[in-house]
Amino acid sequence: MTTKNDLAKAIVIERTFSAPVTRVWSALTKVKEMRRWYFDLEEFKPEVGFEFGFTVEHEGMTYRHLCKVTEVSPPRKIAYTWRYEGHEGESLVTFELFDEGDKTRLRLTHEGLESFPKTPAFARKNFEAGWTSLTAELEKFVEGDAAAEREFVISRTFEAPRDRVWQAWTERERLMQWFGPKGFTMSTAKLDFRPGGELHYCLRSPDGKEMWGKFVYREIVPPERIVWVNSFSDEKGNLTQHPFSSSWPLEMLTTTTFSEEKGKTTVTVRWIPLNPTRQEQTTFDEAQDGMRQGWTGTFDQLAAYLAKN
Repeated sequence: MTTKNDLAKAIVIERTFSAPVTRVWSALTKVKEMRRWYFDLEEFKPEVGFEFGFTVEHEGMTYRHLCKVTEVSPPRKIAYTWRYEGHEGESLVTFELFDEGDKTRLRLTHEGLESFPKTPAFARKNFEAGWTSLTAELEKFVEGDAAAEREFVISRTFEAPRDRVWQAWTERERLMQWFGPKGFTMSTAKLDFRPGGELHYCLRSPDGKEMWGKFVYREIVPPERIVWVNSFSDEKGNLTQHPFSSSWPLEMLTTTTFSEEKGKTTVTVRWIPLNPTRQEQTTFDEAQDGMRQGWTGTFDQLAAYLAKN
């Protein structure tokens, strides 16, 4: 049972959003939306007893967060425990929503911080800064336009400097050694790496089937950013439909960024359909788990390549 003394020690952050309660609740409980502003969760269900975890890097250290849902009252309140693998202590995070007409007031409470180790990494100011930043991201997300909300985003940090990761994405011989979902190989590639240039390639599946595709580069900012239009194609480079889905968007705008910290490189890929029909947008929205699986496999192959080269 939470006492007044416990609450006095807790972090409490309140923020009002120009969005209805149902919109904010969705952002707090649907994993596809949580990945857009919160953390890169593998899975999440707003069910009492559901356990989930995620990993965060902070000042060169990696922390595995372990959480368990303890209370759910849609669309008003959700709470879960919050602890760290390998460290003592357990806390409780509670999100409460209050309907204020066309706006929603959020009260976030994080109690039990005193149970964590008395070290700088677990200082109260770090939690305050973290939650302030996350609620700001939540505000941008729930108040943003519909297209931005439906963007697919995935990130991965690699144990390699940015220049080497950049080379892996931009040099034909290197790209051919890793690009594609796990188990796929790039058997053919023609690369003209410049704005307006193209990558025309063929991926071969483990059972020998071939898929052709191409990138048309729009923007290149070495070694920070690449923007291209991605599509399926035939052997001659003509635009074609997805080989297994007639309602998949014909073209995808891909933005890939590269940031380096302490010798490690974080790659972030953003994907959104170009001029989709309603059916194409729906197909894209419903396929995000598959996209995450595909890009995760691709990142796995990149990590293996970087470890050996």
